[in-house]
Amino acid sequence: MSTADGIRQGIYRNAIIRRAAQWLDAMPHPAVVCEISEEYVAAARWNRSGASIEAFAVEPLPPGAIGATAVETNLLDPAAVRNAVNKVFSRLQARKQDAALLVPDAVIRVFVLHFDVFPRSASEALPLLRWRLKKSVPFEAEETLISFMRQAPREEGVDIVTGLARLRIVREYEQLLEAEGMAPGVVMSSTLAALPLLDDRHPALLARVSGKTLTTAIVREGILCGYRCLELPAQQDAVTPQMLLDEIYPLTAYYEDSWSEGIALVKLAGLSSRIEEFQGPLERELHCPVGTLLAAAPAGLVSSDLQPLVQHDLDAMVGWALNRGA
Repeated sequence: MSTADGIRQGIYRNAIIRRAAQWLDAMPHPAVVCEISEEYVAAARWNRSGASIEAFAVEPLPPGAIGATAVETNLLDPAAVRNAVNKVFSRLQARKQDAALLVPDAVIRVFVLHFDVFPRSASEALPLLRWRLKKSVPFEAEETLISFMRQAPREEGVDIVTGLARLRIVREYEQLLEAEGMAPGVVMSSTLAALPLLDDRHPALLARVSGKTLTTAIVREGILCGYRCLELPAQQDAVTPQMLLDEIYPLTAYYEDSWSEGIALVKLAGLSSRIEEFQGPLERELHCPVGTLLAAAPAGLVSSDLQPLVQHDLDAMVGWALNRGA
């Protein structure tokens, strides 16, 4: 599968989004998933039936080994990252297999675009998307991997969820797995992978912090209503409730204006050890319950088999496991 296909599959097949879009072909569900973040490399391997985890490994990365960005080189200490990936796959005893690859959110830019009319054929749709987003992408069109999906609109017309990435940046991550004899057949940003953990029966906001990156997403009944990824002024251990509120507010205000309703609940990820510090201020300002993403997953959704991932706060890998039906 090509890189473009991998990203397209990843964005198209998120479990929440899938409920709103009936796709004809099935997403590949590799038995191996690997997440590469700025803080760690983690991987898990399921048995052939996909019912249970056979092996699981996490390896920390030294500070500054990866600098997640959509534009410039991400591997700032390639030897350290390669060493961590090698250790993880050695412990997994996985070789010559397909794998799902979860990358930092900053690598893949996600947009929800509205069109009055949108072409049915990809040959017509892709040039339109490139034109619409040309001012939002800081690299040349020929370097851009693009994928898109339709979803139910909030008004007349068509809403298109679009993901963009720079080919050479994605290849940096793919080549890490290829060096271990793995084939990264699905590529997805970590927050999109984590979305199945949200209870989206009412409008739900996820605020996920990783390093200095904050990703916020709002979903409601299978619809991705908003998505924002930005760099915070401090690392996650120094983020304050007011700092988080300042960055969350624009997306919540956009949702209220566009959908004529407020957020019903907020889930936090990457701040679980400090949840009490954030809970009160966010609940007072946003007027809804606030909890941690993994601890507040819908009842019965996370099986005991996934507890090793839960204990390590690997929300993206747990979300991927739910997406693949484990």
